[in-house]
Amino acid sequence: MQLKLEAPLVIFDLETTGLNIVTDRIVELSCVKVHPNGKEETQTFRINPEMPISPESTAMHGISDEDVKGCPTFKEIAQSLAVQIEGCDLAGYNSNRFDIPMLAEEFMRAEVEIDLRNRNFIDVQNIFHKMEQRTLIAAYKFYCNKTLENAHSAEADTLATYEVLKAQLDRYPDLQNDVAFLARFSSYNTHVDYAGRVIYNDEGVECVNFGKYKGKSVAEVFESDPGYYGWIMNGEFPLDTKRVFTEIRQRGIKK
Repeated sequence: MQLKLEAPLVIFDLETTGLNIVTDRIVELSCVKVHPNGKEETQTFRINPEMPISPESTAMHGISDEDVKGCPTFKEIAQSLAVQIEGCDLAGYNSNRFDIPMLAEEFMRAEVEIDLRNRNFIDVQNIFHKMEQRTLIAAYKFYCNKTLENAHSAEADTLATYEVLKAQLDRYPDLQNDVAFLARFSSYNTHVDYAGRVIYNDEGVECVNFGKYKGKSVAEVFESDPGYYGWIMNGEFPLDTKRVFTEIRQRGIKK
């Protein structure tokens, strides 16, 4: 089933130096840009992370320090990449938990302003887990009846994710062929920051989503524990998470 789109949809996948959004970096980015008229464009970028790639990550995606030695840094491609995905909705596999927070963090480090918050995010893994409980390799076999070659290369994973999404729409009549619906369906909660350290509760209140204050209003935590904000700002949290805490704190100061 072909996707019904009102805006372009960018399906993307990242390969990185490791799994820490704060300290690790992107080494490969691949994306398929699907236009409302059905036109598809595929691009893959190798990126110099300016830091060593962990042996565990190299074992997964096959990209070594030598492979990216002469590649552009993310800062060097950030502006053109931001232009390419401007006005697009985003999709990926485990993208809500990892790829989108990592991409947002890289843009902030590169000091390139891009507002991703008004986009629809489709996480194909979440759709899969809600329906079948499997991995991407199994999802590709299950939905597309194909064996995923070159798994854990960004381009192979990106193209497989795109095929799986279309196959999911064919398989499940309850899934609406609508990007906004798929974004809502593939989200487990409503994140305030990309990493999900702050979420909206059922009343739309911004609440801490980790640690000893999990489930409590951020504003109330700031009031009861004045040192909490400083702990956040000095801690190893994503830049976007710190920005969200700062915005909430400034709102409280202005009241």
